[in-house]
Parts: sequence; C-alpha cells; structure tokens
Amino acid sequence: MFQHRNEFRVVKICQVLCVSKSEYYAWLKRPKSNQKEKKEQLTQQIRNEYLKSRKIYGSPKMTQELRKQGICVSQKTVARIMNEEGLKSITVRKCKATTNSHHPYNVYANLLEQNFQATAPNEGWMADITYIPTDEGWLYLASIMD
Repeated sequence: MFQHRNEFRVVKICQVLCVSKSEYYAWLKRPKSNQKEKKEQLTQQIRNEYLKSRKIYGSPKMTQELRKQGICVSQKTVARIMNEEGLKSITVRKCKATTNSHHPYNVYANLLEQNFQATAPNEGWMADITYIPTDEGWLYLASIMD
C-alpha cells in the first residue's frame, strides 16, 4: 500500500483493501518494532560481510563470520535473509579430470623419443587436444604440429 501511494489515490487503495483511512495513517505513524529494527540491522551486516567476502560466502560461512563478531544468529535465519535479499554465493567448481590412463585401447610408442629435429616435412607429427571452459560452455582445441 505504502509503495503504491504515488500511483493510486490512498482513498481508492483503502477501499480495495477494506481498510479505513485512519487505520492506514495510524499504521504509517506507528514506530518500527524492535524485531524489525534488529532484522534491518542484521540484513545490513549480512550485506556488508557478503560484499567483504567478494560474494563467495554462503549462509554457513556467513553465520560463522557473524558469530565471530558476537552476533548470535542461526544459520536458518541467515539463509532466509540472504534468500530474501538475493545474495547467492559464487561457487567455483574444480574441473573434473576426464583423462583415464587405465583404458583398454592401444597406446602407441613414442617414435620421436623427444627428438623434435626434423630434416624434412612429414617426418613426425604431434597432436594434442584440450578443453577450454568458456561462458558459453566448453571449447575443444585440437592442435597438430608437423
């Protein structure tokens, strides 16, 4: 109601919500409750710690940090506030190794034996493949060297 008072007339909003104008104005004048003030302070502290941590702390680590500062709060409360504020931890996943050296396929001999000096073209070819993570997904890079 308070958020829409500039878009619609207060009288009309009160009629739609079946609330008298005097009740609405009494609600506006009412001081904030202690519980609401504490929640706003806690929300601000969580936001500050979140930015200090470069947005990597989730609710467990955030709870730990707040408790170090002497703020007694449960992880469930921190998780709820972070969710309400849209504060999500940035997780960095370690790339999973996809190479399996113990496979049933043939392993070819190293014919060059680290002697990379060629006297003519097509004497020795080397090839490799790698995966590069990007925002769009994985890029596959295959290189062949003569």
